Amino acid sequence: MTALHDLSAAELGAAYRRGDLSPVEVAHSVIAHVQRCEPVLHATWAFDPETALAMASASQARFAKGAPLSPLDGVPVTIKENIATKGVPLPLGTAATVLVPAPEDAPPAARLREAGAVFIAKTTMPDYGMLSSGLSSFHELARNPWDTTKNPGGSSAGAGAAAAAGYGPLHIGTDIGGSIRLPAAWCGIVGLKPSLGRVPIKPPYAGRAAGPMTRSVTDAALMMAELSRPDWRDTMSLPYQRFDWTDLERDVKGLRLGLLMDAGWGLPAEPETAAAVQAAARRFEAAGAIVEPMRPFTTREMADGIDLFWRVRSWLDISALPEERRAKVLPFIRAWVARGEHVTTAQLFHGYTQMAVALRDASVAACQPFDFVLSPVSPVPAFPAEWAMPTNDPDRAMEHIAFTLPANMGEQPAISVDCGHTAAGLPIGLQIMGRRHDDLGVLRLARAWERLRDPPRPWPRVGARA
Repeated sequence: MTALHDLSAAELGAAYRRGDLSPVEVAHSVIAHVQRCEPVLHATWAFDPETALAMASASQARFAKGAPLSPLDGVPVTIKENIATKGVPLPLGTAATVLVPAPEDAPPAARLREAGAVFIAKTTMPDYGMLSSGLSSFHELARNPWDTTKNPGGSSAGAGAAAAAGYGPLHIGTDIGGSIRLPAAWCGIVGLKPSLGRVPIKPPYAGRAAGPMTRSVTDAALMMAELSRPDWRDTMSLPYQRFDWTDLERDVKGLRLGLLMDAGWGLPAEPETAAAVQAAARRFEAAGAIVEPMRPFTTREMADGIDLFWRVRSWLDISALPEERRAKVLPFIRAWVARGEHVTTAQLFHGYTQMAVALRDASVAACQPFDFVLSPVSPVPAFPAEWAMPTNDPDRAMEHIAFTLPANMGEQPAISVDCGHTAAGLPIGLQIMGRRHDDLGVLRLARAWERLRDPPRPWPRVGARA
C-alpha cells in the first residue's frame, strides 16, 4: 500500500473529495517522514509542523463544508527559502545574511496559500543560489536520496531532495541558469522552468523563473494552474492566460524534434548520459515524431560573457557587505566573484550583451524550426556531496550548464524528466525545451515521454543506493 506521504497531488485531491483521506492525517504522515529523513538529507529549513497542521485543519474544515479552495487544497508543499513567506526570514543560503522576517508572501507563495496548500517547510539552497549544489555556509549539507554520498544539485537543492525523498508531492524552486532542472535531473524528478514571466516572482530578473518540482508531469501541471495566476508585483510577468493545464494528452506523431547532443561549449555529455538521451529520441521517433540532429548554437564567447557579468553582479553585492559578514560567504563563491572587481566598463557591457542579446537571439532562432528540442539536462550525473559543482573549480564554474542556460536567456520553457539511470543507479535527466511561451506544449510532450519510457524505478529510501 502506498504511504500517504508518497501519494501524488492528483491522488490526494481525489481522495479528499471522496472523503477517503483528510488533510490532517496526510500532514501528520508527511511531517513524520520529514522527521525520519532530515537527519540524513538536510533538505529543509524553517520546518514548522505546528503551522502545517493548522493549515491542514483549516483545509479539512473547508472540505467538510464542501468548499475547497482549489485542486491543491490540503496538499503538502515545500517552498524554496528564497521565495518569501510572511513572517519567515530569507537566509538566501548564506551565513552572511541578517535574518529578518519577510513582511509578505512573494507571488508563488501567495498563490499556493490562496489555493489552500499546506506549507510543510522551506527548502535549502547554497549561498545566494550561486552554486549547482547543496553546499551552504548557513544550511547543513544537503544530500541526494538516491545516494547520500552525492549532491542533489542546486540551487534548488533541498527541493530536489525533498521531492525525490517523498516530503509530500509538491515543491517549488527557482532557476536562472538551470537551478530547477539540474537538481531535478540529478534527483530523478520533474522540474519545469517556465517561460520568463509565466509564473510571477519577486524580485524578477533577466532569466529568473520559479517553477514546480514534482514526481510527475501531472502534478507539475496542477501547480502551474495556480502559480501562473497574475500578480502585479512582477514587472516582467506575462499577461495572464487561462490555460487548461490538465489537458496533457497529445500524439507525438508528426512533431519535429531537434536533438542537441553538443552544446558548443562546456563539459561533453558522458557516455551513459548521451546514450540515455539518444535512446529517448529513438522512442519519440518510433512513436512517429521526426527527430533531426541540431548543430551547436551557443559559443564560448557567450558563456564567458555571461559568466563575467554574473561575477560582477555578485561581487558588487558581496563587496558591499561589512567585512565580518563578507567573510562568512563560502570561500568558493568569494573566489568566483573576485574577478569581478577589476572588470572594465567595456568588458561588462560586452558580457551583458552576450546574456541579454546574443544568447537569447541564438536560442530563439535555433529552436524556431522545431516544435521542441531534446537534449541532456546535465552532461554528467550527480557528483560528490561536498563539491560546489561538477568541476569544483571557480575558474570553470559554468561548464555544466551549457544545455540549461539557453532556455533562461531565450525566455523559453524547458523541463527535466527522468530518462534512465547510470550503472551506479544515479538518475539521468532528459531536457525538453519549447518555443517562447509554449509552456503547456512542453508539459504535454513531457507527459508523452512518461507514457513512452519504461516504468521508472521505485523511489529511493534514504540511506540506500538504488
